[in-house]
Amino acid sequence: MTKKLLIYVDASVVGGCEDAEFAEDSLALWRLFVQGQYVMVLSEHTLRELAGAPEKVRRRLLEIPREHRLVLTEDQEADTLAEAYLEHRVVGPGSRSDALHVALAVVSACDVLVSWNFKHIVNLGRIRLFNAVSLERGYRPIEIRSPKEILVNEEGI
Repeated sequence: MTKKLLIYVDASVVGGCEDAEFAEDSLALWRLFVQGQYVMVLSEHTLRELAGAPEKVRRRLLEIPREHRLVLTEDQEADTLAEAYLEHRVVGPGSRSDALHVALAVVSACDVLVSWNFKHIVNLGRIRLFNAVSLERGYRPIEIRSPKEILVNEEGI
């Protein structure tokens, strides 16, 4: 039996389910989580970000069966790695939240982080820098993709 991919989801993907521009791909990925093809990994950080979202966005999380989702708690290890990203200027101080998403996914050994944040997360230059800092700190690199890229792989293209 093959191990299911652990896919860390940031708030942009959850919100994307209700956004005209991102809904098609976000909902297609959502169906894969519901079916148990992948394990959706959330963090307390993501849940905090979603606290102010419309109820229909927050309710999306309830669609994923408990056995197909995992919620990470924040810890000092992830916080330290996020600070390292900031020190290396992978992102600026105003994007600490984005750095923490990546750090949580890396520290918890997720296979992929998915996001619609092309400015600070799903960006080739930043992906390389995040992974360089992670490697320097003894962590393995992480795949960072948009939901659309996950679906392309799913369709065998």
